[in-house]
Amino acid sequence: MCLTSNVRCLSHTFMTSEKTSEPQVPVVVPPTSPRWRTWWENIQILIIALILALLIRVFVAEPRYIPSDSMLPTLEVGDRLVVEKLSYRLRPPTFGEIVVFDPPQQLQIQGYTKDQAFIKRIIGQPGQTVQVKNGTVYVDRQPLKEPYIAAPPSYTLPPVVVPDGEFFVMGDNRNNSNDSHVWGFLPQQNIIGRAWLRFYPFKRIGLIKPTP
Repeated sequence: MCLTSNVRCLSHTFMTSEKTSEPQVPVVVPPTSPRWRTWWENIQILIIALILALLIRVFVAEPRYIPSDSMLPTLEVGDRLVVEKLSYRLRPPTFGEIVVFDPPQQLQIQGYTKDQAFIKRIIGQPGQTVQVKNGTVYVDRQPLKEPYIAAPPSYTLPPVVVPDGEFFVMGDNRNNSNDSHVWGFLPQQNIIGRAWLRFYPFKRIGLIKPTP
């Protein structure tokens, strides 16, 4: 019962009626589509895979192919390799290992680009003396037995001492290789990694072992 004036009573009645008659709009949360959830999960997996692949390529290993015959008969044109990068973060390269490297400054002067990688075998280490004469390579005056080369070198090289932090590298195809006997020593910081595994062609798949 309204005990006040009729005006106030009518006003109160009108406001109460208006308030109670206001429609209630329910909040509807659309259900998550299973297809959308699966699609988003796949995107996340793909992003993670791409990040891992990038990290592996930069710090662990990367694929490479052989574009020339400078490493015959050990490596043939078109061979696909895995270049492993972790070892040289822990130790320096050793004799007989096959390394992939960015061209040093003396090769860039000849027109090679920084990303035009080379592949050669480590022959001389820092402090060692390398010489080529009479078809034989000598390291510290000791002749090397090299059953892995295509043919004995037909050139000569006077004794050279390998500086600290650098290496003397040669291609196994000695007479058709642009290597240290042509352009000098290889700085260690240019080395990308070592040839570790040949994964193609499948008939020649296997680990690439350094010279004993």
